[in-house]
Amino acid sequence: MNANNRLNRVFSSFDLFNNKFFPRDRLIDIFPSHFSFYSTNRRNKESIKVHICKLDEITFQVFLDSKTAMIILDTSIKNQVTTFIVHIHTYNSLVIKMIHYVINVILTKAKLFAIRYSINQATCLSNINWIIVIMDSIHAVKRIFNLLNYSYQIQLLLISKKLRDFFIKDHTNSIEFWNCPSYENWTFYNLVNKETKNFDRKHEYNKISNG
Repeated sequence: MNANNRLNRVFSSFDLFNNKFFPRDRLIDIFPSHFSFYSTNRRNKESIKVHICKLDEITFQVFLDSKTAMIILDTSIKNQVTTFIVHIHTYNSLVIKMIHYVINVILTKAKLFAIRYSINQATCLSNINWIIVIMDSIHAVKRIFNLLNYSYQIQLLLISKKLRDFFIKDHTNSIEFWNCPSYENWTFYNLVNKETKNFDRKHEYNKISNG
């Protein structure tokens, strides 16, 4: 099975009346204190500066704490080939690096898949109780968790199930989503962003097509 078909299988249906998306039954309503979303004002240079400093502080904490996982992910699309790259750091190490590429999948779907896949990987690491996700589309992610009905809710259900298990496992477990657009020029995100943009899609497309 090629990468395109493998990813497309998880976006098959939409259940308008799924009770997990009703108020008080949604994950973000059941575990409100376990979620945090952080963004910055792109028009305010001081806000960007403070944001970068906070990301640096988080990185320092991650490198000293074996119970924290920092996920940095980026997604791009070119010539109908969508690429996402994920780096997962914990305790002064890049412990997981993933590169996925698919054909004819829109960017939103790819981002949702990247979030789910990276959360799955982070929650499987031993003794992790704090997950930090750093990406360039924090506003979209926040809307996804807040909407009652969403056209990609199958993927959201899978994300919610994994996070629900993570939160129930330990009442101190939490996840944070940090926005980090490329204009902020934060070192760790720039590494992933450049790697995504420089990925040889033509070569990999041929590999996919030739099976």
